[in-house]
Order: sequence, then C-alpha cells, then structure tokens
Amino acid sequence: MIEMAIDHGTLEFILPASWKTQIAAWLAEDTPSFDVGGFVVGNQQRSATLWGKSPGILAGVPFFNEVFAQCGCAVEWHAREGAHVETHGGKMALATVTGPACGLLEGERVALNILARCSGVATVSRHLLVNLRTAGYRGVLAGTRKTTPGFRLVEKYGMLVGGADTHRMDLSTMTMLKDNHVWSRGSITSAVKAAKAAGGFSLKIEVEVQSEEEADEAIAAGADIVMLDNFTGDGVKVAARSLKEKWQGKKQFLLEVSGGLTVDNAESYICNDVDILSTSSIHQGVRHVDFSLKINVDKGQGPEVSS
Repeated sequence: MIEMAIDHGTLEFILPASWKTQIAAWLAEDTPSFDVGGFVVGNQQRSATLWGKSPGILAGVPFFNEVFAQCGCAVEWHAREGAHVETHGGKMALATVTGPACGLLEGERVALNILARCSGVATVSRHLLVNLRTAGYRGVLAGTRKTTPGFRLVEKYGMLVGGADTHRMDLSTMTMLKDNHVWSRGSITSAVKAAKAAGGFSLKIEVEVQSEEEADEAIAAGADIVMLDNFTGDGVKVAARSLKEKWQGKKQFLLEVSGGLTVDNAESYICNDVDILSTSSIHQGVRHVDFSLKINVDKGQGPEVSS
C-alpha cells in the first residue's frame, strides 16, 4: 500500500485562512461587470451534474465547493477526493450542484478550470509515484516551485492528493542555494554560513551542486539537503553511494536528485541512497482531466450514474 497525506485526514484543513479570497478574485476576473447570461436564466432553483469525461484522479474538491458556495449554490459529492475517475469510454457522475440557475452558470467555468488543473496534477503525480514504488524506490517524490503564478496553492494541493510531496512552498519555507547564489556569494561554504546565520535553527538549507566535490563542500558546511542537479542516472547512483558512505556517522543530510526527470525516465534514477526525487513534470504542462457541468432537465432531480 502506498502511504499518502490524503490517507491521514481531510486535506481541506491544510489550506490557509486566506485561500477563499483567491476564489473571490477568480470569480471577479470572470465576471468583472454585468452578467447578461445570468439575467437571461434568472434565479430559478436548478440542479446540475458534474461529469467526469476522462480518466484520472479527482482533486480540488474544496476549491470547487467554495466557488459554488460564493455563487449561492451547494455541492453534493458522489465520489471522494483522491478517487479514480473511471469513464470506460463514457462518463461518470461525480457530484450534483444545486442553486439558482444564474449561480450555477456564474461558477461553472471557474470551478471546472480549477478542478481540471488540480486533477491533472494529481493524476500525473499518482502515476509516477505508483511507478516508482513498483520499481522499488522507497524515498520521496516531490514537485518543485515551478508553478503557475497565482495558482500555486491549487497545483501544490493537487500534488498532495496525488501522493507527491509539495517541496518548498515558497522562498520563505526553505532556503535553496542555487548556482547563482553561490557565484554571487563566492563559495558554497560562505553561502551556507550566511544562510544559517540569518535563517536560524528552524530553517533548512539546501544546496544545489553540479559535482561530488561540490556536494562534499556543501555537506561539510552544514547543508541539510544536497541536490544533485542534472546528473545522469548512472552518475546519480555512483555519487549518492559515495557520499552516503563517505559521510556516514559524520554528518546528517538528505540527498535530492532533480533536473530533467520525467514520467518516462524517472525510473532510471532510482537509487535508495537518494532520499528525494523532485520533478516539475508532475505539474508543468500536465494534461488536464476533462469535466463538464450540465443542468438537469428535471428540476431538482439528481442524476443516475452513467457507465
């Protein structure tokens, strides 16, 4: 069994207090002034069915719920977050949304866009995680900070639903010293010392390195995590084994591998001397899961599940 965050509780409770203001901003972006279509349909009470039209992992339920809550509607789910959307060439009824017709149509596109993107991230994350576990990797699969501006919370949430680690959320949650930091400061050792002096005991320091020699310097300087960046699969295995053996009993650190990893090649990097495999391929450019929202002909009637 693959252990994931979603197995330990309701992920909605991990969201910050400010997240609902983002929903309001997205709705305001889509309806900045008059909604003539809403005027046309009025506020008669209607129900609509959320259909899953392509296979994937359902993710983004709190965002979907809140969009419609702000539009005066309510959502009843027929599938749980993290579940597989099984279409079998057709479609699957996932939820029923009830409320005024104008509210259903006002929230429709914003809610579907969020759900499609979040579910796409969760789907690719789960697929890669399952592949890695099947191949014997016991470490962490993580995303990156290469997220869509303004949409990071949704994409990171999708990673969690899919079973991946979010990696650092922003520049403030962990200090990552990349090549530009080191070149600007003068050396890895100087950069790590400066970061530790300013960040204090509670902030982890990660250093991106291009060689085993640079990794040694970072470990000696006190880095908590060392990222082997753009190594080949064979190069990773050699360097990781050497570093773990060399520093055993002397320094505690984690090894991360990143750079060029994809769903197609990640298994070639598998080595249990590596603690973390991180890749933007689980959230950048992923294919969305296809959903649609259709108002039911019979007022107030919920749908029958279609195979």
